[in-house]
Amino acid sequence: MRSVDEQLARALAAAVRPAPVRVAISEAQGLLCAEEVVAERALPGFDQAAVDGYAVRSVDTQAAGTEPVVLPVVGEIASGSRQPRRLQPGQAVRVATGAPLPTLADAVVPNNYTDGHHARVTINQPVPSAAYVRRTGEDVQTGDVAVRRGSVIGSAQVGLLAAVGRSKVLVYPRPRVSVISLGDELVDIDRTPGQGQVYDVNSYALAAAGRDAGADVIRVGIVSTDTRRLRETVESRLLLSEIVVIAGGAGGDLSHEVRSALRELGEIDLTRVAMHPGSVQGFGRLGPDAVPTFLLPGNPMSALVVFEVMVRPLIRAAQGKRNPHRRVVQARLLSPITSTKSRRGYLRGQLLRDEGNGEYMVQPLGLSGSHLLASLAEANCLILVDEDTTEVSVGEGVQVLFLAQRG
Repeated sequence: MRSVDEQLARALAAAVRPAPVRVAISEAQGLLCAEEVVAERALPGFDQAAVDGYAVRSVDTQAAGTEPVVLPVVGEIASGSRQPRRLQPGQAVRVATGAPLPTLADAVVPNNYTDGHHARVTINQPVPSAAYVRRTGEDVQTGDVAVRRGSVIGSAQVGLLAAVGRSKVLVYPRPRVSVISLGDELVDIDRTPGQGQVYDVNSYALAAAGRDAGADVIRVGIVSTDTRRLRETVESRLLLSEIVVIAGGAGGDLSHEVRSALRELGEIDLTRVAMHPGSVQGFGRLGPDAVPTFLLPGNPMSALVVFEVMVRPLIRAAQGKRNPHRRVVQARLLSPITSTKSRRGYLRGQLLRDEGNGEYMVQPLGLSGSHLLASLAEANCLILVDEDTTEVSVGEGVQVLFLAQRG
């Protein structure tokens, strides 16, 4: 039996980052930047008012520290104005936030420091040089790196790209994942199951898990187990995917049929992994591009756990994430649990936090069977149990793997 760490290492060794593509910045959110974005212009591009008020020479306001200073207002500059204006000593110009400063002005007096008059303004408080002014290049200088290669593009990065005039950016695209379901008993959810038939859960659930991991997912759906049809379908998906996931082909006679059908494309290693649920699983690299291909159990609960443990880290690694794994925390157990000897347990749980001391606590869910999909829907974590541990008592500490946050 192969260890979880060894099986995961085999999968991660197959991670291939897709070639960079140039996309509109509106489509880049969540992706890794694949270039050093160098600013070709300063940000701000000119000295501008940081508040509504009056542009002045700071030296003309210094007497306001002892008595009010009165200056003639010789004009007004709105934000977006392109008309150059020159300020003479002993004058003020009314300015809006974002407006360019007139020549010789080195400060802005906020409205609340004045009487707000439009012809002759009374200033009640002095301002130092550069007060309430956004200087040219204060945020980004020409030649500065605005967004670095390898950084995740979030809303702030999108805004910065727009601010330096970039409409497109080179990014590493989301890895493409194809999800296939196998099983003669399966029907799609738009049909009514007959005797002995069940809905195809896996292709929908695993596709959603792939999107949650950051992949661009194609849900192929139910595919016939006919040798020629299956091989042709998988072969076509290998040309369009960085990862292929086949659910339902990891156990029983079907696993032998699947491996035989795909043998011309490469070898899939079907093995037992020291974990539960989902011990029986397969992995190989198929096609001329050696695309990582997984065989997962047909049981939806087991398939989702194997996807979480094996496939999700590969998706994150293919995105270039420095740490492709979920966050793990220590929590105190609220109910006893048992685990299978010599296998690492991944048990559903609900993670809570004591508001008083900040301690994590975890309540196990659905321990009566690995088939209970509803318990996974209620879970927000997986409780990790070491291979050498078969029982954990109430109050003992366990490691807990965060799942996606629930709103």
